[in-house]
Amino acid sequence: MAFAPVASAAGEPTRPQLMADCVSGEGKCTFNEPEFGQAYLGEFRQVSNSLFNCSSSDSTQSMTWDDTVGSTDSAGVSVTAGGKIAGIVDLSVTASYSHSWSSSHSESSSLTMTVKPGEVGWISRAQVMQKVSGTWQTHYDSPKWSHYYWFFKDTITGPAKNGADGLSNAVVVKTRKMTATENHSCSADSRKGQTFTQKR
Repeated sequence: MAFAPVASAAGEPTRPQLMADCVSGEGKCTFNEPEFGQAYLGEFRQVSNSLFNCSSSDSTQSMTWDDTVGSTDSAGVSVTAGGKIAGIVDLSVTASYSHSWSSSHSESSSLTMTVKPGEVGWISRAQVMQKVSGTWQTHYDSPKWSHYYWFFKDTITGPAKNGADGLSNAVVVKTRKMTATENHSCSADSRKGQTFTQKR
């Protein structure tokens, strides 16, 4: 039985070619010996529309927000929720750790925010993230690229459960002063002395 790691020599497969065979089912793929890294809080990202206050007093308003965080592999390729690759990783993690793994997390809610005159406000959210590393094994019924088996290491970064390693997802209200251009837009008849929202 012949096997080989992924290399860059001519006539050998690339990572995208092997992953494509995993997705199509031509290669029988497993994600072996998964290991989790320490959880960490990801970057804050805007998850709501922006609220502009063109009035002369504080504006308090309830704003809805929604956020979806996905996973990517070490090559920066998206690992789609419900897809073949995500399913293989979840199967491996569940077998090793007795809990499921998800390649995507979605959440939505609303938050009351106060924006001062001449400022713009929005809601930002940070998701607890975690890396899972392992080795992909691709098995072919007949030799492909002269081998039955090909292996390559991969690290997938994705959303972790809230509370992982003592960390919690965070939702905050952020504000800043309007720019000169934004202030100028407040002088328009339809916006003078008003508040308005702008899609993110």
